[in-house]
Amino acid sequence: MAKVTAVIDIGSNSARIAIFEKTSHLGFHLIYETKSKVRISEGTYEHGGYLQEEPMNRAISALKDFLHLAKLHKARKILCVATSALRDAPNKEIFLKRTKAIGINIKVIDGEKEAYFGALAALNLLPYDSGITIDIGGGSTEFALIEQGSIKEQISLNIGTIRLKELFFDKGDYEGAKEFVKNALNTIPPSYRNIRIFGIGGTARALSKAIQKRSNYPLDTLHAYEYTFLTHKEFLQSIYTTPQENLQKLGIQEDRVDSIQGGALIFKMALEAFGTKEIVTSGVGVREGVFLNDMLRHLKGKFPSNFNPSVRNLKDRFIKDKNLAKITKKNALKLFDSQIPLDLIPESFRFHLSISAELCSIGTSLNFYEKNRHCSYLLLNGLNYTLSHKDRLIIATLARYSGNKIPTDLAPYELFLPSLEILQWLSYFLSLASLLSENPNPNDFSFSLHQEGNDYILNITHPNPSYLVSEKIKKLIAPAQIILKFSSL
Repeated sequence: MAKVTAVIDIGSNSARIAIFEKTSHLGFHLIYETKSKVRISEGTYEHGGYLQEEPMNRAISALKDFLHLAKLHKARKILCVATSALRDAPNKEIFLKRTKAIGINIKVIDGEKEAYFGALAALNLLPYDSGITIDIGGGSTEFALIEQGSIKEQISLNIGTIRLKELFFDKGDYEGAKEFVKNALNTIPPSYRNIRIFGIGGTARALSKAIQKRSNYPLDTLHAYEYTFLTHKEFLQSIYTTPQENLQKLGIQEDRVDSIQGGALIFKMALEAFGTKEIVTSGVGVREGVFLNDMLRHLKGKFPSNFNPSVRNLKDRFIKDKNLAKITKKNALKLFDSQIPLDLIPESFRFHLSISAELCSIGTSLNFYEKNRHCSYLLLNGLNYTLSHKDRLIIATLARYSGNKIPTDLAPYELFLPSLEILQWLSYFLSLASLLSENPNPNDFSFSLHQEGNDYILNITHPNPSYLVSEKIKKLIAPAQIILKFSSL
């Protein structure tokens, strides 16, 4: 597979390009993305689905620029797909001939394939393996059923933001739009009822941004953002019942004002129909799905078990000695396991310690003296796939205070984090493992931890304990009254 791949997605409302760079066999990251609101479907619903000349010209101009951007980033492969507006257009061949002339071969995908690509991205890059994807586009809306890590069903309905806008909202026919959506949703099988929905696409992201703003959400990231339907049900309804000129006051961004109402109507009615309780926002969709479909074609469309593409990407880009990182992780987990008989830390936090220990050195790539701060930033913003916001914040917090005292006030993140006592134990184990990696043959450590009265006795043994390391670990801030014994075997 090419090291740099560009994916172009021509939707009814916008045309987008996303450029991905592979860092290893399965590691990758997004290096560029932009969109153009070409609205290629403009006027089609009033003209029997036929593409109109001016929208086609806008799309061609955008595609020429996309081609330039792909070459600028040295993309060796360009994958281009088109969805609802083109697949419904009787005159699509005219447009396809024009795009081929400028060097872009477009694959017009059907609705089920579009739903599959969105589901493939959600399955591989969100922290859950079951739920329903909803991808509201300009001309159609796609749904996919994901159960226990497998994509079971896909369906596409001809309801979309631009379609509703031109057929109903522009004419003030709100009841007609509602009936139109209701009739379409009634065709969806009962198997699609699910408490968890993955919101894909521009409508879901725009609504999530508004909800984050209204609730003073402390993290400035959308992918994997979660909220409950019941809490925000009335707000979703207010989007499509409020006059368009007042939508920005509700937190809707200017570029979404003219299309969000139909999307909000579809979204709310679908959530009601499916019996939804929780919504997980997806920052990935068709473009990522097209990329992953190509990259994972020999792996049946799934990353290996327990593989995290974000962890791999950060390791590939920022860790020079991967073997030493593995040893640090190994010692951190041995330390964690030493406390299991004492039940100091719930088993679930072993996962967070594992990732923070393996990646705790990445901050040195920016500045050794500020390595903790830089590491924390890279982890919080770079671990953007397959992890929840809570997971990311715990991992980043451990890295931030490794070797240092954890503040008692971690506002505004307290709701995401475990108790201060648990954080202190995890941070101490991370700090120890990081320092022990400086010892000759750091793979040869063994640990035991037991309690005597109010004291904890931590025995660390090694065939050749380092004087410098033993000196440093005595200065670490312990989470409790710890008697440390650092000795040879």
